[in-house]
Amino acid sequence: MQVFLQGKLLGIEPFVHSARGGFAALAGRCLYVSLLTEALPRALLERLGLAPELLGSCGGGQFLAVLPGESLAQANEFLVDATRRLAAFSGHDLRLAWSSTENLGAWSDIRKRLDAGFRKWRGLNALEPDGLFEPYDEAGDDSFLEDLFLGLPDSAAAVWDPDSPGMLRREGEAHWLATHFAQMPGGWPASVEELAARSRGRKAWGILRGDVDQFQARLNKAESVEEYIQLSVFYKQFFAGEVQVLCGQEEFRDKVTVLYTGGDEFALAGSWDALLPFARSIERVFRRSVEEFLKEFPGVEGKTLSMGIALAPYPEFEPAVVYREAGRQMEAAKSTGRDSIAVFGKVLDWKQVAEAAELKDVMVRMVDRFGCSPQFLGELGAFYRETDRVLPARSSRRLLETQQRPWRLHRRLNRVLDGPERHREFEKARQAVLAAFLTRGQAQLKLKPSGRVALEWARMTEEVD
Repeated sequence: MQVFLQGKLLGIEPFVHSARGGFAALAGRCLYVSLLTEALPRALLERLGLAPELLGSCGGGQFLAVLPGESLAQANEFLVDATRRLAAFSGHDLRLAWSSTENLGAWSDIRKRLDAGFRKWRGLNALEPDGLFEPYDEAGDDSFLEDLFLGLPDSAAAVWDPDSPGMLRREGEAHWLATHFAQMPGGWPASVEELAARSRGRKAWGILRGDVDQFQARLNKAESVEEYIQLSVFYKQFFAGEVQVLCGQEEFRDKVTVLYTGGDEFALAGSWDALLPFARSIERVFRRSVEEFLKEFPGVEGKTLSMGIALAPYPEFEPAVVYREAGRQMEAAKSTGRDSIAVFGKVLDWKQVAEAAELKDVMVRMVDRFGCSPQFLGELGAFYRETDRVLPARSSRRLLETQQRPWRLHRRLNRVLDGPERHREFEKARQAVLAAFLTRGQAQLKLKPSGRVALEWARMTEEVD
């Protein structure tokens, strides 16, 4: 009797958020989690004396394997030992959950039985009662995790070894992961301070995180285990391959460092001015890929990508905090409407991002080519901060005047945009700025979200406070 065994790595976010050793520790934790879901299932099959081909899919914090029924008890013993070791190493942040069922019936029924098996891991059942009320150690050995990241690309090859530090030993071929990092002259990974220094305009760095919308719903619609594995492999290979290729392009090579690529997601750190262009590029490639690969699959599940960007307020800021904020921004994008990105405090769909990029280019060109003072960007910023909200101290009369006088914005723009060159191209750019900042029907009070993102983008490019 064949048995399907599905495993999941729980507690990934708390484990990564616990990084306290700077950027190398954060990146090392992300790499460690990626390596675990590659090395663990392979070690399980090796322990059972089974062929590696029985591993159907792995990555992104989970795996699916096919076992003979008589091997199930030994598999459970291996996984219990592994989860105890992981809990001890990670300060009880990381642990394994797994479910198994016989290969009987349709795949939809098998999947439901696997899902039912995972319910026992909810609540207190997800924790081992022994030592539950004892104080936890710090999550992870940051020195080991830092070395893991600093050892790239060699450390991308790892096998599960309970007797090695972190239960990983460098051996064999590298796993299928994106491992690009921006380099210093000596070949070492660049620090976040260095990434900030490589930015145009404001010297800042940030983190970009992306996730496929309704990924699990797409997997749940698979009609067979072969289709399930085909989908899982497609997403994993897309992110590992395309992120690595894109990072190698001249525009991004020295400005971004991959934190992880998983089964349906990715994260990277980099100079602030590289993150939004990278997000646009990977979204375009993703959209073309799913249009081709999933053209026979009905529904929108798994066919769109949402992202979030968080910027560090200053170069030495704690990387784990920026990583957590990028995740919060990504969830805001997914909950607002999916197929979008949260950046500069606003959520835009990808069409609006394209509009913001065009408008940003216009404003930057007005400064760089036509000689407009960069301060006009600050003037526009002051306007939208003033009109985006109603301050409690503002009287109803003042508010009414603001709402009834949309021409005040035009007058302010006319004043700050007047310059010696009033030829056709300049006038076209000027009108584009005027049109982009006013929403139809509410020009007095609000500015277009794409215009506001474009303004922040241009202000940081020209280093305008």
